[in-house]
Amino acid sequence: MLHATATAQEKRGALRSALADGDRLLRWPGAFNPLGARLIEDKGFEGVYVSGAVLSADLGLPDIGLTTLTEVAGRAGQIARMTNLPTLVDADTGFGEPMNVARTVQVLEDAGLAGCHIEDQVNPKRCGHLDGKQVVPLADAVQRVRAAADARRDGDFLVMARTDVRAVEGFDAAIERARAFVDAGADAIFPEAMRSLAEFEAVANAVDVPVLANMTEFGKSELFTVSQLQDAGVRIVIYPVTLLRVAMGAVERGLDEITAAGTQAALVPDMQTRARLYELVDYAGYNAFDAEIFTYRP
Repeated sequence: MLHATATAQEKRGALRSALADGDRLLRWPGAFNPLGARLIEDKGFEGVYVSGAVLSADLGLPDIGLTTLTEVAGRAGQIARMTNLPTLVDADTGFGEPMNVARTVQVLEDAGLAGCHIEDQVNPKRCGHLDGKQVVPLADAVQRVRAAADARRDGDFLVMARTDVRAVEGFDAAIERARAFVDAGADAIFPEAMRSLAEFEAVANAVDVPVLANMTEFGKSELFTVSQLQDAGVRIVIYPVTLLRVAMGAVERGLDEITAAGTQAALVPDMQTRARLYELVDYAGYNAFDAEIFTYRP
């Protein structure tokens, strides 16, 4: 009922323990709303991801750095508080210079996130799997990571460094940046737009911190399986936009059906039932909490 039973500190500690637990791969689907996060937990996944691209799209905006820290922290906090799973959020370039990056980390800590990733693109940024990206010089990127790592007050808050340099300067530059980011205090590395399992494996072998794989559709990376990624040494896999794309595809087909048939009757078998929705939002728990004031009797 209400929010998650685990505190933000407990979720951060659980994430650290999971990452220290051998070679198990952690699967983090992207939640586009708080109810989706609760469903991700219900289905047995290990974590929840909040994508900057999804948050932008949900606002009807392209993923080019238009969202603000306030918008990202607010929405990510709403999602994180509804699940006992750790939630990782896309913090883009940190919303400004190194001092802004430091503030970003503390604001996200206060919002209940378990961690964030900071990237090395210039502003305005682009989706990580589109052409035409630019990255800041290595020294500037290192400053961002160091500012993020030094700013956190909870040592378990995960600071992940993302590099987009693979598409700009090549794979060797991605390895160089990954190592530099670990030296600057990064707890994990997000090498964006890798071209093969061999590249993921090379990054994992080059650093002594967990490596994340981004399995986004229509991108530069093949959609590798959990087993393939685990064998390559990847520790975390995200599916950032998958659920939004599935949902919006269903919405579009539903609107087309209503237009064509004049009724939604044919869509009902594919809908989440009212009973299942009420189960996810825990109607029964609210009724048990206050049996005298309620609007629904299960």
